[in-house]
Amino acid sequence: MEEKPTAVSVNGVVLYIPPLIWGKSGHIQTALYGKMGRVRSPHPYGHRKFITMSDGATSTFDLFEPLAEHCVGDDITMVICPGIANHSEKQYIRTFVDYAQKNGYRCAVLNHLGALPNIELTSPRMFTYGCTWEFGAMVNYIKKTYPLTQLVVVGFSLGGNIVCKYLGETQANQEKVLCCVSVCQGYSALRAQETFMQWDQCRRFYNFLMADNMKKIILSHRQALFGDHVKKPQSLEDTDLSRLYTATSLMQIDDNVMRKFHGYNSLKEYYEEESCMRYLHRIYVPLMLVNAADDPLVHDSLLTIPKSLSEKRENVMFVLPLHGGHLGFFEGSVLFPEPLTWMDKLVVEYANAICQWERNKSQCSDTEQVEADLE
Repeated sequence: MEEKPTAVSVNGVVLYIPPLIWGKSGHIQTALYGKMGRVRSPHPYGHRKFITMSDGATSTFDLFEPLAEHCVGDDITMVICPGIANHSEKQYIRTFVDYAQKNGYRCAVLNHLGALPNIELTSPRMFTYGCTWEFGAMVNYIKKTYPLTQLVVVGFSLGGNIVCKYLGETQANQEKVLCCVSVCQGYSALRAQETFMQWDQCRRFYNFLMADNMKKIILSHRQALFGDHVKKPQSLEDTDLSRLYTATSLMQIDDNVMRKFHGYNSLKEYYEEESCMRYLHRIYVPLMLVNAADDPLVHDSLLTIPKSLSEKRENVMFVLPLHGGHLGFFEGSVLFPEPLTWMDKLVVEYANAICQWERNKSQCSDTEQVEADLE
């Protein structure tokens, strides 16, 4: 019987060695990601696609064709979901896409609803913590447009929650999926909300910064979301806009605005239903969950979720380097980081390993069939 790979190749990829002077600080790694994204980021060329959703929302994603032949010679598409309020133009996404293209992958990158400043909302709704509608529409487009392609599903931070929830929602969503990779997500918003209000590891400060960014995005769409001509969700009231101005945490924004886009009665219900934790056990394709032990946004208590899952499910691998921060994982000998990160290399190496395993498994099956016919 062909054994499933349990680790990617140890050719300088699995072992993460952070930059000597500052690389072991999760805060510096996180700050560099947040402020710069990446250094000397490339500019991959792609085409923007538009999909009209059933509620009138206009979803967009960017499509990038491969720049080389894949190592197994097959047509493979990476369907990628970025982090909170992110899109295909973010530097860390551009860097990853460019590297994946050069390794033979077609890439489709979701632009979260409302995240692109030059794309207006066409319905009174924007992206939320666990809504999979836009990601599902992008995947269906890829399956229909490229019927022979196989999929590698990739999610970063909030995007990791969305892709895992999407795969676990129904078995049909896992068709043509070779594997899934989630990087730096927190798995349970309900369990994370208390830790996000703590000053330990400066999480309360990060919470404030992310909330401030979310407020700016929401307010940039105030006419589409709160205008007098808009048919708003019944639970969304004008007073919620005034509460938004004074919000200092993501939880306040989620309670006053975000949960109401989908009609949840409480913040607890919203977090329970939108978190991927209750869907992870329904994922049967190879799944790699990546976190950093020094990620200041993800409390240690949340890491028991992927650890426990990987101990119970043979298709799940949990990767936990000591350093890397939140979506940092910069590499470099002493002071200056390299353009390509350990995270970029790890995801592509894992996908390559799974693709090779699938190819070998298929060849073994063909050989066994021939031998059976000869007998």
